[in-house]
Amino acid sequence: MATQVLATAEPIIVERRGGVGVVTFNNPARHNAMSLDMWLGAAKAISTFADDDAVRCVVFTGAGDKAFVAGADISKFENERASVEHIEVYNDAVSAYHDTVQNLAKPTIARIDGYCIGGGLAIALDCDIRIASDDSRFAVPAAKLGIGYGFDGVRRLYDIVGPQFVAEIFYTARQFDAEEARIMGLVNRVVPKAELDDTVWPMAERIAGNAPLSIAAVKHSLIELAKPQKDWDLAAVDRAVSKCFGSADYTEGRTAFMEKRKPNFTGS
Repeated sequence: MATQVLATAEPIIVERRGGVGVVTFNNPARHNAMSLDMWLGAAKAISTFADDDAVRCVVFTGAGDKAFVAGADISKFENERASVEHIEVYNDAVSAYHDTVQNLAKPTIARIDGYCIGGGLAIALDCDIRIASDDSRFAVPAAKLGIGYGFDGVRRLYDIVGPQFVAEIFYTARQFDAEEARIMGLVNRVVPKAELDDTVWPMAERIAGNAPLSIAAVKHSLIELAKPQKDWDLAAVDRAVSKCFGSADYTEGRTAFMEKRKPNFTGS
């Protein structure tokens, strides 16, 4: 499938492969460790995809084959996190990024190849689906660096792997291999490195070919379920579900099934 490059400026590469948007964290010399510019650039890319009806699924990946994202770029700390004011700006950018991904009304996939550490793991956990190569490594090394980890980040991990694995991940601060990550529930599946692309891209294209309104309704539920129950907007979920049944895609899906052909969904 042809790839349309939307932005190549360092350190975030933004592309579209048919109905699949691609965000590449592009700092391979430092294992794609995140700087302030990367947090800001990635959030901007995601906002662009949110407004692009042609994009029906978004894949997040790291440049090269050594890392997805290996945490924060410590070499930038002296400039970006040297004072309370700088730390507030940095933290606001990180929070804005996570909010943007977590509230994106489109399916997201993390393509993990190599190190997925600290903030990189947090980026992966934002995604709906996580596929990892068998040589990937996972960790949250906060306790080795004297870093305090906020409630929202702990809760996100807690919701995915449960309290016992949260405790082990944070308390030991050690690296876990891909199979351990799969057992914990950190990733959906682990595949041989050579098969990673043959797993991720067909999955993304399959998702992009399904009915966008149906997927959006499920994604809306997932977004609400990540909130405290008191904040659930079930009326909005019901509206998203009802929109499916009033759509041309609902007619197209039934017709294509009866005619034994592949449906052509338009999101309308």
